[in-house]
Amino acid sequence: MNISLNGETVQLSGSTVADLIEQVKPPKPFAVAVNTAFVSKTRYAETILDEGDKIDIVRPVVGG
Repeated sequence: MNISLNGETVQLSGSTVADLIEQVKPPKPFAVAVNTAFVSKTRYAETILDEGDKIDIVRPVVGG
């Protein structure tokens, strides 16, 4: 299935946010949003992704 990850099309071999995290292995810490809605870490395995979903994986910014 094709999804949009941080603005780029990605072929996802699974169907959940947990599958995506396993596939792309982003450096920690990070947060995930699906179609602009935050997904908590405890819900990664139960959050099903659909063709064309827009996922953002972001890292916190520190400094001032």
